[in-house]
Amino acid sequence: MTRRIIGIHEKLPILESLPLSIQHLTAMFGATILVPILLGVDPAIALFMNGIGTLIYTWVTKGGIPAYLGSSFAFIAPSLLIISSYGGFQHAQIGFIFFGLFFIVISFVVKQWGIKWIDVVMPPAVMGAVVAIIGLELAPVAAQQAGLAPWPTNVGSTVPPFEVSANTLIVSMFTLLVGIFGTVMFKGFMQVIPILISVIAGYLLALAMGMVDTAAIANAPWFGLPHFQAPVWDPNAIAIIAPACIVVLAEHISHLIVTGKITGEDLMAKPGLHKSLLGDGISNVLSGVAGSPPNTTYGENIGVMAITRVYSVWIIRGAAILAIAFSLIGKVSAAISTIPTAVMGGITVLLYGVIAVQGFRMYVEQKVDFSKNS
Repeated sequence: MTRRIIGIHEKLPILESLPLSIQHLTAMFGATILVPILLGVDPAIALFMNGIGTLIYTWVTKGGIPAYLGSSFAFIAPSLLIISSYGGFQHAQIGFIFFGLFFIVISFVVKQWGIKWIDVVMPPAVMGAVVAIIGLELAPVAAQQAGLAPWPTNVGSTVPPFEVSANTLIVSMFTLLVGIFGTVMFKGFMQVIPILISVIAGYLLALAMGMVDTAAIANAPWFGLPHFQAPVWDPNAIAIIAPACIVVLAEHISHLIVTGKITGEDLMAKPGLHKSLLGDGISNVLSGVAGSPPNTTYGENIGVMAITRVYSVWIIRGAAILAIAFSLIGKVSAAISTIPTAVMGGITVLLYGVIAVQGFRMYVEQKVDFSKNS
């Protein structure tokens, strides 16, 4: 039986769209709220600006690129340096605004000069490796969440012996197996929501094993606005953030290429890399002004599309609207935040693995011959 493919511009009935949008939201939720937590920022503002940024991105790209913008991990280290050395997160915000402006400037450069230079700088052999690395570099995080590897320790501190938690391993592997089984065996509508089903199954198992703390749901308010804060001008912050901008630019290009490979569309040409960069840039300028960590296209959501073959930008927009709504409804966002790390670990092992496979697939499709020296 051939699996149904839902195209980029295809709209589905609301009863089908809603669970698909929730699936995208649950796939990225753990990562996107982890960044503000590490930076000491209200997670609700990140969720709110992720949603706003994604809607702006899909508008700028004219609904042609199914990409969700989530909190970027690339800026954690430089942001922590700014926070500890220059007076707080508000100083880092000016660096995020610079990052957004950098993307906007590059978008105009790409519009003027085209994208042929990318084929020279990043030929298939390089691009395949970059895409594979996007998945593989995240693999340690997935392994740590799944209880398969120890969490990193601070420099200079004593590394404790790694002890395997049986409960964590059971929940993460159960979640992973449900996701794999669902991807291969589910039929009908369940065939396009295996990630959501596996997260729910893992959550219920964790709940039965006493691994879910529901106190956060009871203590959370029903409604509330995210915490906004204005940036503080600091040229030092810009200098520290600048190198990471180059890294995220390469990541952005790679994500767009692999999304094009998955959907079967040349997204670099239409709607174009310049529009993708422009949408991301505008989103990050607004995030910096509002007090949110910077956004980037998310590998988790690329993984969801690769598994489900649901590419509709309307599903992505639905996830963005839900993110905004959940950031304003305290109990809902608190409920999602109670998803155990083990559950997210199990599902991210699958998602990141799929991304890595897409990179190796590029080698095959481009007929890269490693026996020849160029």
